[in-house]
Amino acid sequence: MTAVHCAADRSVPDPEVGLDADPADAGPLAGLLVIDLTRVLAGPFATMIMADLGARVIKVENPSGGDDSRRYGPFAADGRSMYFARVNRGKQSLAVDLKKDAEQVAALAERADVLVENFRPGVMDRLGLGPAALRARNPRLVYASVSGYGATGPRSGEPAYDAVIQARSGLMSVTGEPDGPPVKSGASVSDLSAGVYTFGAVMAALVGRGIHGRGTHIDIAMFDATVSFLEGNALAWLADRTVPHRIGPHHPNIAPFGAFAAADGQIVVCVGNDALFVAFAAALGAPRLAEDPLFAQNAARSANRLVLTAVIEELLAADTCVNWLARLEAAKVPCAPVNDIGQAMTDEQTEARRMRITAGGLELPGQVVKMAGYPDPAVRPAAPGLDEHGDAIRAEFGL
Repeated sequence: MTAVHCAADRSVPDPEVGLDADPADAGPLAGLLVIDLTRVLAGPFATMIMADLGARVIKVENPSGGDDSRRYGPFAADGRSMYFARVNRGKQSLAVDLKKDAEQVAALAERADVLVENFRPGVMDRLGLGPAALRARNPRLVYASVSGYGATGPRSGEPAYDAVIQARSGLMSVTGEPDGPPVKSGASVSDLSAGVYTFGAVMAALVGRGIHGRGTHIDIAMFDATVSFLEGNALAWLADRTVPHRIGPHHPNIAPFGAFAAADGQIVVCVGNDALFVAFAAALGAPRLAEDPLFAQNAARSANRLVLTAVIEELLAADTCVNWLARLEAAKVPCAPVNDIGQAMTDEQTEARRMRITAGGLELPGQVVKMAGYPDPAVRPAAPGLDEHGDAIRAEFGL
């Protein structure tokens, strides 16, 4: 089984090295073997982060078509799924019929550090590939299960997709305009939050293994992840059983904090404290707003949010977004234009942070995790074709 190096195994990197690290260094997870039995988004997103950071990820797929997301759009000019290409870049593909050849996966798991799966609870046990069976053969295995509702509770066996979880978790109920219907978030936050939690949990389990010498079984639910992301809305209900409602692009407890209309569009302004409101009012050319008892303190501004919004938008109507943003930035007030996706993907900050990379000739979103002393290459390995590495893997592991 491969070893995982602790931080103590390396000298402390120069924090200025950053993106100029030795490209021959595969990353901090080099030497880690991950068996990936996940499909679509939550699980593949977690294992993509591992692959980007240097882990060897063997993606086990159904021989009859592979991961469903291979057929999800948008598609590149050559017909490849951009969806699949993004979250499976840098992985190896091995086609296995789990109903007939589950022992092949068990043999891989004997030599692996991590196994991640996102079948419904109970499916892996029925295949003889559950956490108890595989960890009996490899006690150091970190086994992560990702599902809609987790391994326990009355809904544990129910199927779930991102929109189902956004609805049941309450997230959809607080997304949208006050006079409109509930709206799904523009990104798959239930899938992605579960993927991030899976990645973090696996890393924590590997640290625990280094200390205690044993692996563990991780149980991540998309539902749990989304409930944890409800933030202030959940806290409001827990505080006094008040049910939060949709308030559009604004914050329920901080004001002004959201999107506001100017002469030619909308800008976002986030005034997080009273001192910032003084600076904001001055930048608007209305310094006396900060002296008005209705607006002087955040509690009052939040209580009078609708009145304050009307006052702000009346002032903003006098000029363009570009001009207002210049004034607000000069006053150190947190603000931004409401970019479309094209503007966001070509923003100078996107470029500077290498958040647009190339993998297999396709432009894709980059890697969030930046570590001094480790590479963050602008060109990364492509997502694999179905069973592209099958023969080599079967020979290597004697399957």
